[in-house]
Amino acid sequence: MYALVDCNTFYASCEAIFNPAVRGKPLVVLSNNDGCVISRNAEAKVLNIPDLRPFFQVKHLLKKHRVHVFSSNYELYGDISARVMKLLESCCTQMEVYSIDEAFLRIHVDDYAQHGAAIRDMLWQQVRMPVCVGIAPTKTLAKLANRAAKKMPQLEGVCVLDTPHKWRWLLARVKPEDIWGIGRRLSEHLQRLGIHTALQLVETNPKYLRRRFSVNMERTLRELRGEACMDLALEPAPSKSIICTRSFSYKVTELHELQQAISQYADRACEKLRRQQGVTATLWVYLESFDRKVGYLRPQRLITLPFLTNDTRQIASAAAATLAQIFRPNIRYKKCGIGLLDVRTRQYEQNDFFNERQSEQSRELMQVMDQVNQRYGKHSIKLLNAGIQPKWAMKRDYMSPRYTTRWQDIPVARCA
Repeated sequence: MYALVDCNTFYASCEAIFNPAVRGKPLVVLSNNDGCVISRNAEAKVLNIPDLRPFFQVKHLLKKHRVHVFSSNYELYGDISARVMKLLESCCTQMEVYSIDEAFLRIHVDDYAQHGAAIRDMLWQQVRMPVCVGIAPTKTLAKLANRAAKKMPQLEGVCVLDTPHKWRWLLARVKPEDIWGIGRRLSEHLQRLGIHTALQLVETNPKYLRRRFSVNMERTLRELRGEACMDLALEPAPSKSIICTRSFSYKVTELHELQQAISQYADRACEKLRRQQGVTATLWVYLESFDRKVGYLRPQRLITLPFLTNDTRQIASAAAATLAQIFRPNIRYKKCGIGLLDVRTRQYEQNDFFNERQSEQSRELMQVMDQVNQRYGKHSIKLLNAGIQPKWAMKRDYMSPRYTTRWQDIPVARCA
């Protein structure tokens, strides 16, 4: 059996762990640069606070209902996620970390409902993270069970679909678009074929759906019938491209500030590249602006390095030089970014006898850099041209303390 453990309103729940003052009160979390609402707890949803709405449009509503507002605290969320996943490892034989707040488990127990409740209670007691658990014979049905656990309060956060009778009863009450892997656009195509419920989808000939759509549709249908077609992805597949981009806290007009930003983004992208033992020689650099005089602008350029590398210094230097070529003065830029394309695994790197290659000294230096940053925190070692305290950095005016990743923010307990 597969179990899907999904944290409830993860970002909002993280904010309440170390802050008793906001527990049981409406709370929302904002996106990058405090742009829009991306997470609401149950109390905020009751007040009909809209999701994915720009912050300035709902600011008056949040103030009226005294809703607690927080900027995205990614350092805290990442650490809480790591704690949750570490605890889940002890509850299963195998685990796939699906996202920052979701994980698939393969479990072999006698009482699945009791085991799901034990997982729910353990995460609440040890991390104070509310979760829902869906258990079924396939990953797609486990997703469906988890959805039922969230939508049906009588299940108390745990839903087990261990017999065809149970999951067919549930499939008759959901739309195809509610099934994992079937979006709204695909659901519209199914409705034109007379398929309006997930149960009708299950009763359709899988070979017909494969011819009409794709093999993925057939796989989804078989999963809904209880036939496991998707195994756990125990090791994430290496990315073929790595993109790093952010919006600025204000419109930037100076070239040196843009070059600081692209150097910082290159640092982050190269860190991800080395984590998957990758190298690249193809870079994509772009700027983005909307100016009333000249309209929407997105100058970009693709460049090729002389050899495959994962050295932050070389990639950042090439990106900064490319940025200078596409930069136009007197334009207010709101975003820039870098992409590492055609990523290859270092294990299969093809060396050229006649051309230069990345030196072993460079590889060892990058390894030491990553080890220091992992032990002492991000950006403990970084490129000087990325800036010391850049003003253009992401705006987070409502950010909570980084309780678990910064010494100055560790909570202090005092006895009365």
